[in-house]
Amino acid sequence: MKLAIRIDDYCYDLPEDRIAKYPLQHRDDSKLLIYLDETPREGRFKDIADYLPSDSLMVFNETKVVPARLLFKRDSGALIEVFCLEPKEPADYQQAFATTGSCVWKTIVGNAKKWKGDTLSLYIEHLDNEEIKSVNLKADLINRDGNAFIVRFSWEGGYSFSQVMEMCGKMPIPPYLNRETEAIDYSRYQTMYARLEGSVAAPTAGLHFTEKELSAIDAKGIERVKLCLHVGAGTFLPVKSEFIADHTMHGEPFSVTKDFLTTLSRFCGKDLVAVGTTSIRSLESLYYLGVHCIERGEPGVVEQWEPYRDEGYVYSPSAAIDALIKYLTDNNLNSITSRTNLIIVPSYQFKFVTYMVTNFHQPKSTLLLLIAAAVGDGWKQMYGFALDNGFRFLSYGDSSLLKVRHIFNDYHEKD
Repeated sequence: MKLAIRIDDYCYDLPEDRIAKYPLQHRDDSKLLIYLDETPREGRFKDIADYLPSDSLMVFNETKVVPARLLFKRDSGALIEVFCLEPKEPADYQQAFATTGSCVWKTIVGNAKKWKGDTLSLYIEHLDNEEIKSVNLKADLINRDGNAFIVRFSWEGGYSFSQVMEMCGKMPIPPYLNRETEAIDYSRYQTMYARLEGSVAAPTAGLHFTEKELSAIDAKGIERVKLCLHVGAGTFLPVKSEFIADHTMHGEPFSVTKDFLTTLSRFCGKDLVAVGTTSIRSLESLYYLGVHCIERGEPGVVEQWEPYRDEGYVYSPSAAIDALIKYLTDNNLNSITSRTNLIIVPSYQFKFVTYMVTNFHQPKSTLLLLIAAAVGDGWKQMYGFALDNGFRFLSYGDSSLLKVRHIFNDYHEKD
């Protein structure tokens, strides 16, 4: 199915001084744009629980950003940046971060022409609890993978690769901030509930939450659950094609537990609040994984254009989730890990998400298209209101709470 969506129709003027270069002093000092009834209004993020529907489910992404930028210096003086994207050997994230001595990663290499195939070395002395620890990290180029590079890292000392990254790496703040990583980014470019290492960009809608907001949400009787999608560098890739149909969406790994799916099954047809576009992509991808289980017997991965196939789908969201739970039960599994290339653009019908918490996104981005899919042309009114009323934009900017207009309800069960 060819979607005739021109990316130029999803553009707006974003002055440089409206991009938040630093976080506010307190996480929940953010403004909150409330768009629930097609009329935007301004509130405070610290009051977000007041606007959330009771008896709803709220979904958070507990991925943790890693200091993935490693800066090496050749004997010639040339600086080579190796940006870790995802592990290859071992391929499992938790195993990769726990490994000692050596591991292989898919990376982006800055100034790659200056890397002549020699072994790069990075020596760091690190003060930890008044004890000086040192590590000599080596990088060897194995081969190419499209525009990426496969790199083997090696080191001594018995440290895990997670510890090596903490000692040697820099936090990968967004390129549009146009500044170097600073001390504040190590704590504030991270949600307070981040737990599972693997992202190279923060799920920024979650940056605003503190224990105060979470306690208020609990007090209102709203259930909270967590999933994990590791955000890749592709989240910052601009759409360069004239039509979105010609854009290749980046893939990202995500995982959910059987308990998560059981809870989600109870809330099919009820209100579900997704915190951030990463949670949205994960949740909506679960529908297609469930369909795969029904039709193919296993989940597989979610392809970019699956939701837009001409024949449509005949299964309810609850049937898809029940199929996933059955697959896990039959295979004695407690969780499912998959990969999604899903792109959400206007004409998409949301299967689970009825409300979303999200920041303000770049012009001509796939994230802005996701917002347009949820609220239609109302995104123009929202963003115009935000620009006129002093809202701060992008990763360290202000937040919004939106009600989804386009809910999937055109299905019938197969006999």
